[in-house]
Amino acid sequence: MRVGILGAGGIAIKMAKTIAPLAEVENYAIAARDYDRAEAFAKTYGFEKAYGSYEDMLNDEKVDLVYIAVPHSHHHKWTIEALKAGRNVLCEKSFAANTKQAEEMIALAEEKKLLLTEAIWTRYMPSRKIIDDIVKSGKLGEIVTIDSNLGYRINKNERMLKPELAGGCLLDLTVYTLNFSSMIHGNDIKRISASMIPTDTGVDGQDSIMVEYSDGVMASMFTTMYGLTDRRGLVVGTEGFLCVQNINNPEKITVYEPDRDNLKIKEEIIVPEQITGYEYEVLACKKALEEGRIECEEMPHSETITIMRQMDEIRKQYGIVFPFE
Repeated sequence: MRVGILGAGGIAIKMAKTIAPLAEVENYAIAARDYDRAEAFAKTYGFEKAYGSYEDMLNDEKVDLVYIAVPHSHHHKWTIEALKAGRNVLCEKSFAANTKQAEEMIALAEEKKLLLTEAIWTRYMPSRKIIDDIVKSGKLGEIVTIDSNLGYRINKNERMLKPELAGGCLLDLTVYTLNFSSMIHGNDIKRISASMIPTDTGVDGQDSIMVEYSDGVMASMFTTMYGLTDRRGLVVGTEGFLCVQNINNPEKITVYEPDRDNLKIKEEIIVPEQITGYEYEVLACKKALEEGRIECEEMPHSETITIMRQMDEIRKQYGIVFPFE
């Protein structure tokens, strides 16, 4: 499978390094907004083709899959352009800036019968099945609470602060906590209560979210762009609790017994070694293409739309409207 990367920033570098050792996937083409940058990228990371415009790469018939690696504000435009050019697409999270954009992207993929999926890597990782199996096994008893946090010191990143680039915590960090809860307990939500602290530019710098499910289970989540947190995820049940070390890229999953006076580990699982963690979404795309599917089972279109709707509701409570909406 020949991959073309659209955008030559930091996340594109990580994807290029991920693909390089994969036997059946090729770093084929890189597109930047100027040729010199694309050429330098191609030489550094071993790409066959370098393009000085996104359009030129999309017109290359040899590209089997386009990875969209530009800011959130541009996901819709370039996914649409890629699909119009007949290209299958792996679009970086968050999939779009809002639900309307996401629906348009998916509708076109379905019309063109092309693969389109969201690169929310935690959905594709082996850790997801490990956690699912523990929850379904009944080891934790009845789930009552889910808690997660995610924080990095990324407030100096220009992209994070610009409303015109769909900046803020929500689409970059809170999307992971929402997906964490969704993967564990689904999306039968009764109520979402959200609050945030804005940056000087008006985007959300810190988020606090409470989700109430129809069955009475509660999920709480906190994200920040001002500092590193422990990135922990907790799944609390009546017969024990599960702790995920780093919900953004799970490293270890520990199950504890429900003894408050003598905390005991019931089970501890180290997640399998990986290249970067991005390989799972790439290989899922390859598998889907080989099977003639237009979505990946790990993150189907319906789930992408559901999470986008949750984020739209949260942003509505914040009172944030992006300039391009």
